[in-house]
Amino acid sequence: MSMPFYVAPEQVMKDRADYARKGIARGRSLCAVQYDEGILICAENSSATLRKVSEIYDRIAFGGVGKYNEFDQLRIAGVRHADLKGFSYSRQDVDARSLANSYANMLGQIFTHEMKPMEVEILVAEIGDQRAHDQLFHITYDGSVVDKDRYAVLGGDADAITERMEAAYTDDLDKQAALKACAEALGGPDRQIAPDHLEAAVLSRTNGRRTFQRLEADEIAELLS
Repeated sequence: MSMPFYVAPEQVMKDRADYARKGIARGRSLCAVQYDEGILICAENSSATLRKVSEIYDRIAFGGVGKYNEFDQLRIAGVRHADLKGFSYSRQDVDARSLANSYANMLGQIFTHEMKPMEVEILVAEIGDQRAHDQLFHITYDGSVVDKDRYAVLGGDADAITERMEAAYTDDLDKQAALKACAEALGGPDRQIAPDHLEAAVLSRTNGRRTFQRLEADEIAELLS
């Protein structure tokens, strides 16, 4: 009788984490930052049709990096979760915290019990009536949730981009300054990202009930000029 092949649980978790991190690092990064009227989310994305940043609900936005088909599945699940909760109770009961917890549970279950983890990191952002009530949640491939303040960075080059964002961030950023800070942080000192290779959207307190607005390529170019 042959002996079963044994691998220590710690090694299994480490191998899954390494696999997920390598997959995420192959994609381009994303950053979100608070500005005077709301939250701006910017990602490097050369595709005109595949979106990394999307609306989830009235005051909630979603951002993803890594494997597109996997974080798009999570986006769709988030939209369904928010719609069902808003319909069953009220629109005010839909919030980013409960959505982030749902994503964390989903990703944690997959990471622990499935052979292949999801190669994704996601962002859930919610705008409040006041700047102090804005929320940014960063959820990683293993289901860990981090509540971010001021800005959040996702992706394989997050450490270097975070350093550049820390240097560029001020409390009085407007939309133009916020977009420039994100674009320069994503590109770095030796690379300038073309406006048509950037995807950007805002959650703005000036937009009425549905606060999400996608910035078109010509508007991004104008703001970066």
